[in-house]
Amino acid sequence: MRMPPVVKYLLLANVIMFVIDSALSLSNFNIELSSILGLYYFKHPYFQIWQPFTYMFMHAGFSHIFFNMFALWMFGRIIEQVWGGSRFFLYYIVCGLGAAVVQEVCQMTGLLYAGAMTIGASGAVYGILLAFGMIFPNERLFIIPIPFPIKAKYFVVAYAVIELLQGLGSNDGVAHFAHLGGMLFGLILILYWKGKSYSHYKLGGRNFWTDNSSSSYSRREGNYGRNEEGFFSKMRKRFTGKDDPEVTVRYMNDRERDYEYNARKKADNDEIDRILDKVRQSGYASLTPEEKQRLFDASNKK
Repeated sequence: MRMPPVVKYLLLANVIMFVIDSALSLSNFNIELSSILGLYYFKHPYFQIWQPFTYMFMHAGFSHIFFNMFALWMFGRIIEQVWGGSRFFLYYIVCGLGAAVVQEVCQMTGLLYAGAMTIGASGAVYGILLAFGMIFPNERLFIIPIPFPIKAKYFVVAYAVIELLQGLGSNDGVAHFAHLGGMLFGLILILYWKGKSYSHYKLGGRNFWTDNSSSSYSRREGNYGRNEEGFFSKMRKRFTGKDDPEVTVRYMNDRERDYEYNARKKADNDEIDRILDKVRQSGYASLTPEEKQRLFDASNKK
């Protein structure tokens, strides 16, 4: 499976920043890049305006970045194939910023220590887990050390409950509420998309959304043009008693083109629905290379 571009560049950005941070901390300069780019409470003297964005590209150690990047690669590449790169990137950033907002609120209310620094892509990654669970709710996941598969929807709910309990009952230095913040803002964005003018593809009782605003606008323009022609044709007929043959031919050609376009669009959508049904029933790995490419191409259509 070809690595989709946004996931690839996010992986590279996180790894490069981790290498630079490690190199600087071990050098004679002894610079802690994470203390500059990590997120501090907004009233902290070290807080900077860029930190709610840059903190999600910094990590505390190898295991921290490994598990975050592994989850980004495992789930993010599938979500990007479904949504397309621009929407996936927006979702990733919104989840990361949402995690930062929740972390700041928790520090402001005294629920968390206000002097702590927050780093890591976990908030954005937890948002990706939520999206996967909503798009593929019945996909079975094998989680070590659990000896049996778990449906994605139960996996996501269990993870959210565990994070909430750990956030309320432990002081382990992990930003549990930031993780929940990433999921919360991801849910809000998904529900917002669902309420907008997007076409819905059924998938296991759930929907995922692709932007059809541009094609809807084109159809509205086409209707407007034909209405204008109809008006002038009626005016011509009123004064001459004859139809405008040029307008009539053009109108029929528009109808034929619309019919061909709609038929081709329906066939494409039926094929995508078939592929998604196969994913729901047998998992993403069951797709042939041609089907994966078809899904990838469909996700990148504007």
